[in-house]
Amino acid sequence: MNVKEIFDSMDYGPAPESAAEALAWLVDQGSRFGQFIDGAFTAPGKGFDSRNPATGEVLATVSQATQADVDAAVAAARKAQPAWARLGGPGRARHLYAIARLLQKHARLLAVLETLDNGKPIRESRDIDVPLAQRHFYYHAGMAQLMEEALPGRAALGVCGQIIPWNFPLLMLAWKIAPALAMGNTVVLKPAEYTSLTALLFADLCRQAGLPKGVVNIVTGDGAVGEMIVGAEVDKIAFTGSTEVGRRIRAATAGTGKALTLELGGKSPYIVFDDADLDSAIEGLVDAIWFNQGQVCCAGSRLLVQEGIAETFYSRLRARMDKLRVGDPLDKCIDIGAVVDPVQLQAIGAMVAENSAGETYRAEVGLPETGCFYPPTLITGMAPSDRLMQEEIFGPVLVSCTFRTPAEAVQLANNSRYGLAATVWTENVNLALDIAPKLAAGVVWVNATNLFDAAAGFGGVRESGFGREGGWEGLAAYTRPVTKTRPLPPIAPLSGSGGPADPLDRTAKLYIGGKQARPDGGYSRPVWGKSGALLGQVGVGNRKDIRNAVEAAQAAAGWAKTTGHMRAQILYYIAENLSARAPEFARRLDAMQGGRQGDKEVAAAIQRLFTYAAWADKYDGQVKGVPLRGVALAMKEPVGVIGALCPDEAPLLGLVSVIAPAIAMGNRVVAVASEPFPLAATDFYQVLDTSDLPGGVVNILTGSHAELAPVLAAHLDVDAVWSFSSTDLSAEIEGASAGNLKRTWVNYRRARDWAVNDSGEWLAQATEIKTIWVPYGE
Repeated sequence: MNVKEIFDSMDYGPAPESAAEALAWLVDQGSRFGQFIDGAFTAPGKGFDSRNPATGEVLATVSQATQADVDAAVAAARKAQPAWARLGGPGRARHLYAIARLLQKHARLLAVLETLDNGKPIRESRDIDVPLAQRHFYYHAGMAQLMEEALPGRAALGVCGQIIPWNFPLLMLAWKIAPALAMGNTVVLKPAEYTSLTALLFADLCRQAGLPKGVVNIVTGDGAVGEMIVGAEVDKIAFTGSTEVGRRIRAATAGTGKALTLELGGKSPYIVFDDADLDSAIEGLVDAIWFNQGQVCCAGSRLLVQEGIAETFYSRLRARMDKLRVGDPLDKCIDIGAVVDPVQLQAIGAMVAENSAGETYRAEVGLPETGCFYPPTLITGMAPSDRLMQEEIFGPVLVSCTFRTPAEAVQLANNSRYGLAATVWTENVNLALDIAPKLAAGVVWVNATNLFDAAAGFGGVRESGFGREGGWEGLAAYTRPVTKTRPLPPIAPLSGSGGPADPLDRTAKLYIGGKQARPDGGYSRPVWGKSGALLGQVGVGNRKDIRNAVEAAQAAAGWAKTTGHMRAQILYYIAENLSARAPEFARRLDAMQGGRQGDKEVAAAIQRLFTYAAWADKYDGQVKGVPLRGVALAMKEPVGVIGALCPDEAPLLGLVSVIAPAIAMGNRVVAVASEPFPLAATDFYQVLDTSDLPGGVVNILTGSHAELAPVLAAHLDVDAVWSFSSTDLSAEIEGASAGNLKRTWVNYRRARDWAVNDSGEWLAQATEIKTIWVPYGE
């Protein structure tokens, strides 16, 4: 195309990026790669070809790691970890700064290699992926520098196994490795089978940066290698990928004590209100769904348009789609590159071909004759229940339906098992900030899309996983408290044969929805005191009682919308009412357990209530220092419905320690009382009855922890399960939680000193971070 032809057509001329340097680097490595273990590459073994998806050409041969390779990588990381942690934050920061500078120095090489291997347009890898990877290492170098000062009492977990996907190979590597190294961990990372080359180049840069041997290890191969890492002797697994695989990892790690973070799939809503700047919303939508060929977990793949503007919006969108340029990813004028692999291309085509709902529009764009290319596609007139409205397509396919009111928009947006991200377009900032907190998503963008930064946490809720990457909240997943724990022996109920201690029987029922309820099964069991006297009878709860309690908790969802001040007042009131009955509760505790420590436990429980009453309106979010004209708000929201197995050894203090932080943050609780000493809990609900707590916010059951725990963990309307039981339930709870990938916090039968309170730990477990991005300016 000459200059005259360009002026005649006003088409973009070709602007090819040279691949010579990247191909030369591959040749210099022999175009064959082994594993990177203990600071050196092993000899190449049997493996597979890494191909350019735009041309089908072989770029290099990558080795398939064996079990011996994974074992060697984990051993190297384990050996290196103590010295790396002892280096201290400032020492680690120097290495991270060195890596960040090398990423800058080799930015173009990394960008071209990423595009060759992945198929994404060069301007995306050059202007987004590589700069963000650099930013993560610079940011976390600063985090390492500040660790001793800003995170006292926290230490590294140890060895982290990390598994990343093929859509953002270098960026996902940075998201995983930078915070892990900053906090003193060492890593064994597996890149995706399709896209391993930039990870191998990164390994070479680690050598150039002088990173100690064994701190970073990279093993390549298919999903079997990921399974080996999950099963290895590591202290943490960090996984980004599909929900299906994430569910299997959750089940595989259950009961092992390995820390786990999962960043999984999404079907993110893109909501356009009738007062939005439509041209801006359409340009945002181009970035939301056709960025990286739609192969983005948080892609705005579910378009919700207000009914009054729908036809106008669709007409403009189709015209914009026809102007998109699909072709050679190394051409700097290309908008949409190649799908990563023929297998993925076939999967996208099959899902669209099988769909019979709505009206399908394929952009009138030319496609290259060879390579993995798919046209931008829009399907309108969908029903919320249609398969393509519910399932990830992971390609350049946008599905859409309309809504009438803001309330309906929220309802449609939340009509998904996922909860990764959402986008809101409106010129009314009041509407935007009203809608954003109501969306079930870990990230919400207002009048923008796909904004990311190392300072702002990213992650999902529901079946989009749990945990955050980036920001202060992301560091929690790579550190642990520096505390020593001891085994927690099982505590069995006492037995006896004496008569009742109190001739006046007080029937202890369950407490569900603000009312006392008889157990569904109709069974009760005796509670004996230390002296052998019969102290009372308690109901034996079953799965139907769990069902009723969860339904009551769900019906009390309005509690999350109350102000922190209101929640504080009620917690103060509970503390006051417990204080008024302190001698009675102390006698009950002494009678159940023996000894004379009941008054101390009651006093501690009262103070615990006052503590979380004080925190209720003071555990604030943050405004993140992100590099844009605008703000990224880290809002601390309640988790939802929390099921809790209360500690056996502290029947009142443990119950209060569980309930108070949860409800202070706006959660609702289904608590299973201390199994051997339940009467303190059944007395406590009488305090709740007189303290203005809305029905359903706290529900208290009695019964077998072993029988009730798996029911709570498997319940799809429970958002988190905590267990401090002396019964060994951790593995069962974590395994059953894989159903809806709920958060878990379990004790692995390790004792906790209930007299000591770490408010920060409890409040973090009781909240979820939602990042709301609000750009501003004309």
